[in-house]
Amino acid sequence: MESIKQIYRIGNGPSSSHTMGPRKASLMFLGRGNDAHKYRVTLYGSLAATGQGHLTDVAIITAFKEAGKKVELVWEPEVFLPRHPNAMLFEALNEVNEITDSWTAYSIGGGAIVDETSEEEKGENCYPFKDMHNVLKYCNSNGLTMWEVVKKYDEKDVMDYLEQVWRIMQDAIHRGLENEGVLPGSLKLPRKAATLHVKANAYKETLQKRALLFAYTLAVAEENAAGGLIVTAPTCGSCGVLPGVLYYLKTQHNFTDRKILRALATAGLIGTIVKQNASISGAEVGCQGEIGTACAMASGATTQLFGGTIFQIEYSAEMGLEHHLGLTCDPVAGLVQIPCIERNAFAAARALSHNAFAILSDGRHRISFDKVVETMKKTGHDLPTIYRETSKGGLAHYSGLADDF
Repeated sequence: MESIKQIYRIGNGPSSSHTMGPRKASLMFLGRGNDAHKYRVTLYGSLAATGQGHLTDVAIITAFKEAGKKVELVWEPEVFLPRHPNAMLFEALNEVNEITDSWTAYSIGGGAIVDETSEEEKGENCYPFKDMHNVLKYCNSNGLTMWEVVKKYDEKDVMDYLEQVWRIMQDAIHRGLENEGVLPGSLKLPRKAATLHVKANAYKETLQKRALLFAYTLAVAEENAAGGLIVTAPTCGSCGVLPGVLYYLKTQHNFTDRKILRALATAGLIGTIVKQNASISGAEVGCQGEIGTACAMASGATTQLFGGTIFQIEYSAEMGLEHHLGLTCDPVAGLVQIPCIERNAFAAARALSHNAFAILSDGRHRISFDKVVETMKKTGHDLPTIYRETSKGGLAHYSGLADDF
């Protein structure tokens, strides 16, 4: 498996697969040394269907503009290439419009890019494991917990990198709690995090804590929707769950930053296992791959912080993914706002419930985390295309929300 750094990518929202990925692919194509007269980028499938709402065009045009190049965009939402729904064809053209260089790239989720022949984004394998079963087996045999496995096998500077990740996550929360107004896009959706944070002080303890958890999570999700700097966990669309939960645990339960970093390491390992064996791309497996994985990461991290065994951590993560099976990706107007932002908040609340359930058990359960990952992958591939980030099915039908009061 690759480094957990690939799960925690730092960048601007609103979408890791539709914004961060296409920008990176543009820079990679420009870096091939094809000094062309002009360029053309054809977007296929999900990238074309929801690209404008996800600012895909802005990301690509900006990347070429920064290099002093002109680019033409072609949208093909009905055409799906075999490898992945998020496909892009880059072409370099000379003065008489002849193609001098071309490259097909795929944005596979979390900001990662691959092409027809390479696995460039996979990088070097850090771990001698491919699934949770073997991680648990190794931990049990050596008396280790999951974060210690990360520290042992991942890149040497991984804990330093997690310090940066945690700092940016907290910065996003602080900004999100201060920023107010309407999010960019056709929905004219008002921010809620700041209001919830203020209202929390008027509630009694139980509701106050829930309001704070919602506020912290919404703060990050709203910053992402506004194009702010965030960390994928595992994607932009699900980036609020883990930081919201961890900041809540830090402020309400006095967990130290050192313990939070260890929890981030465990969460990263959980997310990497899902990415290795299934997918974290909403365009490939629906929102279960994004919010479901984020909830699994937050659930496992929380259970570790509260002293759970490796088996209770695995159980908590398993519930986080299992109870999101079948969740469709149906963004209204192609924006990472409805239902995406609220899903972050409710996944955060579920993570705390999964922790409580796992801690109350002895960690034994019938369906393993690995089996749920396999099921999620199969379920995602069985979902009709309209429910996989195309804005053609589910809630995405209701684009005229301004008329509903």
